[in-house]
Amino acid sequence: MDFSNVAYYTNRELSWLLFDKRVLGEAKDKKNPLFERLKFLSITASNLDEFFMVRVASLKDMVNAGYKKKDIAGLTASEQLAQVNEETHKLVEQQYAVYNRSLTPQLMDNGLHIIRHHEDLCKEDALYVDRYFSDNVYPVLTPMAVDSSRPFPLIRNKSLNLGALMKKKNGKGEMEFATVQVPSVLSRIVPIPGSEGKKVILLEEVIERNIHKLFLNYDIVCSYPFRIMRNADLSIEEDEAEDLLEEIEKQLKKRQWGQVIRLEVEAGIDKKLLKLIQEELSIEQEDIYAINGPLDLTFLMKMYGMDGFDSLKEHNYLKPQQVPEFAEETDVFARIREGDILMHHPYQTFEPVVEFVRQAAKDPDVLAIKQTLYRVSGHSPIVAALEQAAENGKQVSVLVELKARFDEENNIVWAKKLEKAGCHVIYGLVGLKTHSKITLVVRREEHGIRRYVHLGTGNYNDSTAKLYTDVGLFTCSESIGEDATAVFNMLSGYSEPRNWNKLSLAPLWLKDRFRYLIDREKEYALQGRPAHIIAKMNSLCDKDIIESLYAASAAGVKIELIIRGICCLKVGIEGVSENITVRSIVGNYLEHARIFYFENDGKPEYYCASADWMPRNLERRVEILFPVEKPQLQEKLRHILDSQLKDTVKASVLLPDGSYEKAGKRAREEYNAQLIFCLEAREAARAKKDLGNKRVFIPEMHHEGV
Repeated sequence: MDFSNVAYYTNRELSWLLFDKRVLGEAKDKKNPLFERLKFLSITASNLDEFFMVRVASLKDMVNAGYKKKDIAGLTASEQLAQVNEETHKLVEQQYAVYNRSLTPQLMDNGLHIIRHHEDLCKEDALYVDRYFSDNVYPVLTPMAVDSSRPFPLIRNKSLNLGALMKKKNGKGEMEFATVQVPSVLSRIVPIPGSEGKKVILLEEVIERNIHKLFLNYDIVCSYPFRIMRNADLSIEEDEAEDLLEEIEKQLKKRQWGQVIRLEVEAGIDKKLLKLIQEELSIEQEDIYAINGPLDLTFLMKMYGMDGFDSLKEHNYLKPQQVPEFAEETDVFARIREGDILMHHPYQTFEPVVEFVRQAAKDPDVLAIKQTLYRVSGHSPIVAALEQAAENGKQVSVLVELKARFDEENNIVWAKKLEKAGCHVIYGLVGLKTHSKITLVVRREEHGIRRYVHLGTGNYNDSTAKLYTDVGLFTCSESIGEDATAVFNMLSGYSEPRNWNKLSLAPLWLKDRFRYLIDREKEYALQGRPAHIIAKMNSLCDKDIIESLYAASAAGVKIELIIRGICCLKVGIEGVSENITVRSIVGNYLEHARIFYFENDGKPEYYCASADWMPRNLERRVEILFPVEKPQLQEKLRHILDSQLKDTVKASVLLPDGSYEKAGKRAREEYNAQLIFCLEAREAARAKKDLGNKRVFIPEMHHEGV
């Protein structure tokens, strides 16, 4: 059967915008606490920024280069760009409709007033704001006039600015342009004390109110905020770069000079001012967004952290709980020797992973530590432990992926720091990103060398591990240990073993492995034997994988997909995808785990991976798929999958027309998988603690209707 028909596929960029709309749906949902809705609206703004800097920028590059090849949905780059422009304008309108009509009135009702325009300040508040400007803001600002001796300044990517037209006080001369950047080093939210409830004003309004103080010889005709987005997709010629670190440092500087691809201005901006900015930045009309409200809604995430509004936040979500196997202070290696351990973050704490590296750094019997780092936190305890290990004389090899998008600068800092401490640092592979998450500890023991391995679906980042849902496996399996050694030998040199035991790697043969597993289910279905696939991931847009799924569905395989973001597959196509369902979960935690279940004729196989089903993951990155073979751990993975398939609160279901509908629309009972995982983690940790106190505790697991 031919599955090449473009009608069988959804464009990836439009699918991504549907995901951001699902996030926006959480901001609209009045069942969510008010401050959680603020948070979701902030996330939509942050998501959209990255979408423009990378995806829209890439489409513009293709159009400029005359690239005519069509995507899997049959659209050229220019056709995609036209549809994306239309949809993003609609999305921005919806964002500000939620902000203006729903959120700000409810904030006011709950005692938080955001002053929209500085002209609305009462006399007393105006005096405070002016004093605040003189004492705190004025010394930081750099006003930039534009004339024959001062060219139009560099407007930095994502910065918020005020543009002004002004005339000399003597009335002579032409109208002149000036701009001032709203300083990111100051809080954008300025509280106004002494009022009932809480009253705040945004920093750009404070500056706009006092902008005349920056240009004393001029009359300000008008001033309005504006913000730009630049092409931030780095172009790195790795084959020609003598030093990858230096090349990336050089390209990072260029990011501030990239082509302007989006201009946000306040609705009602003076037409002369807008025309001047538009011409200077060489931006097309369709790339201008007139905003009815404050520019850059990411400030709402800072507002979420304001004190005094705990009652308007979610309380059901608990702090990460102890992993029962590591409940007491213990020897991590002894626990792993007792059997494989599966962890589910952030419901269970990420601390055992940090402790694994920490203990390895101090343990005199540990000979070597090897690890891949893709994104790490600002003050990473793992990096500190690796430095300590090197200072203690261990062999420490770390692959720091310098090409991790928007973390390049951060990772350069870590790479230099680790090198200084004596670690052997690898900067990734030419032409590939190393996205796998693996740590290998080599330890000398009574009966010889033993290898301990951690494999995960998420980054070694202790901060995001509190927000992203991921799974991680500790094992000292001999076969996985051998494979882990082979992985690092491949990364650090050119050594690739002839045989692998358990791990499957991209870009070598992981894609083929996935297609084999899917095709095996198809063959079982054709023979009338048990066949079933459940796959959970962030994105699905690989055409070859989708074709394999269509073929399996056509053969009768039941396929249940849990895909957070992009999904280029369509459901409900007669004879093609009738047996496929797709759901997306957008909740308080960012769904990030990749889990795969294959029925395998009644002998189920479970896998976890660092990879999504995307061409970049399967063909242009180093990724790892690892099996989970212990029956108790397989049960845990099946419970995660089944719970998410039952979710009626945070799940949305893909419909045949390509839209998504909330799963709870037709449900009799509410079932919130993320909340249930929180409660179960707490119960499991409490049960372990009570057993430790010699008391038997049997947790109640009645979660229907939560």
